[in-house]
Amino acid sequence: MNIEEVLFEVAVELIDRAVKVLPRDVEDALRRAYESEVSETGLKILEAILLNVKTAREEGRLICQDTGSPVFFVEEGVAYPWRIDYRKVFTRAVSEATEKTPLRPNIVHPLTRVNTGDNTGFGNPIIHISKATGPLLKVSFMPKGAGSENMSSLHMLTPSEGAESIKRIVLSRVVEAGGMPCPPTVIGIGIGGTADEAMLMAKKALLKPLGKRNRDPVLARLEEELLEEINQTGIGPMGLGGRWTCLDVKVEYAGCHTASLPLAINFQCWAARRASAVIEPDGSYRVVQP
Repeated sequence: MNIEEVLFEVAVELIDRAVKVLPRDVEDALRRAYESEVSETGLKILEAILLNVKTAREEGRLICQDTGSPVFFVEEGVAYPWRIDYRKVFTRAVSEATEKTPLRPNIVHPLTRVNTGDNTGFGNPIIHISKATGPLLKVSFMPKGAGSENMSSLHMLTPSEGAESIKRIVLSRVVEAGGMPCPPTVIGIGIGGTADEAMLMAKKALLKPLGKRNRDPVLARLEEELLEEINQTGIGPMGLGGRWTCLDVKVEYAGCHTASLPLAINFQCWAARRASAVIEPDGSYRVVQP
């Protein structure tokens, strides 16, 4: 068994699945939004979104023409000696998927705007690796569209600022973003850590299943309050007015320096695309939807 070949096959499958099959929890959240939307325009938009999701799944088509920047998250079990060149494997997988899925060639040099043609190069795909208990290898793929990613922000608060300041800033960013991140959105929030860690936590929060609250009761309450207040803004589906501006708010946190309080916000559009797989040491694997 060549574990890198297994991972390559898994990565290609995850990419294809993520851009064509919306996770069930996201589709269910969109359906609940449709069933309770009060705006006629919002209802028509949500109806079109749900039809788009259904058609993409049944016909094997892209959910959205923006197939995003390729982002991988790896959780490597420490109980088994995984020896994998992730950069080599994921680069090959993204290049192949760009041609076969296909993916839109999105990746360019930040200044010259030269396009690599296959979504690799210039540090792409983006890869985040962390350690986990046990022997398993978990791989998640997130195609991150530019419309939502462009609304991301980092705020370095003073230690005296707390939940109310966090809510004020998040709501302000939602209003500023309006329809640009293609609402109804999912909003990932990272609180604490350092500036770079907060931004990563905000993005990782988008891997969490919708409808499940944070285990920390303080953060669970913050998620609930933010979701309610965001949906009172009236921005609505695609920014054209209505009840549903946000499908869910997900928070990740870490301890921070006593003199600091980092806050990171990462928007995800209604097409909250992601796919994951768990690989066993023997090379067998199963695709899971987080």
